[in-house]
Amino acid sequence: MTTPRSLTRCVERSFLNDVLTGLSQPQKRLPCKYFYDERGSQLFDEICELPEYYPTRTELAILTTYAKHITEYFGPCCGLIEFGAGSGLKTRLLLQHLSGSVFYPVDISREHLRTSAQQLMRAFPQVEIHPVVADFTKPFPLPSARRTIHQRVVYFSGSTIGNFTPRQAQRLLYRIATLVGPGGGLLIGVDLKKDSAILEPAYNDAAGITAEFNLNILHRINRELNADFHVQAFRHLAFFDQQHGRIEMHLVSECVQVVRIGDRKFSFSKGETIRTEYSYKYDLDQFAHLAKAAGFSVQEVWTDSRRLFSVQYLKVNSGSRKSTRLGQ
Repeated sequence: MTTPRSLTRCVERSFLNDVLTGLSQPQKRLPCKYFYDERGSQLFDEICELPEYYPTRTELAILTTYAKHITEYFGPCCGLIEFGAGSGLKTRLLLQHLSGSVFYPVDISREHLRTSAQQLMRAFPQVEIHPVVADFTKPFPLPSARRTIHQRVVYFSGSTIGNFTPRQAQRLLYRIATLVGPGGGLLIGVDLKKDSAILEPAYNDAAGITAEFNLNILHRINRELNADFHVQAFRHLAFFDQQHGRIEMHLVSECVQVVRIGDRKFSFSKGETIRTEYSYKYDLDQFAHLAKAAGFSVQEVWTDSRRLFSVQYLKVNSGSRKSTRLGQ
């Protein structure tokens, strides 16, 4: 049986291994899932409130308009599994229509998840809630529920699917299809392709919150992995790669320097970068093709009137797409 302490040790080993492996590559990299310690989760919540960051408010507007209709796809007594649950702001719009269901918020940030889950339990006593501390990119067990679950649905909000390369995204979608089983569903947020004049400011906000969020991963490595990053010797960089259809976030070394992590040393030249995040953008046909390759069919798509963002409901082993609902 896995105990909380053994799970914590496993997460720590994975963190160290991923950091050492990533920094050993010709293009140094750090997995973006490690942004989300307690401070990183708080900073991301602040990012979601920024005027430049359109995804959260756009997705919230879509959910506010269509939440009741969306949850009709889930059926009665569903088991809703949220990947990267965060603060639960968007989830509340769904839970108000899911009385008698079971909710599994899944997040890698233990303290942030605990606080959010407690708030949701108070707000929705009619929903059975079981928080799960886990890395959703890897298999994890779900706690037993008291209620009978008739259908499983994964909720994957924001534009997090864009943090994976298309091949990685297809593998993750296939894992989700396996988790929810035949007839199960996936409600997913997908950021749509648009002009770089809208995209780039969303990752380079004037207040510098995204820069602080990006740099916080170095603070976390220092604190948890016995490293000596001079955080002030790095700067945030984000840009849109038109060829690959993705935003890239990097940390740029401002000087020649050597960083130690335990007994390992990593050299940086001036201007050398650590890639910390991809954020791929899709058009509707591209994502439908990706979903089909993973065993899903698109049942319905909701977008805002400017087509900045989409919320999509996919189903395992369903027929072809039924309809596309656009914003008013």
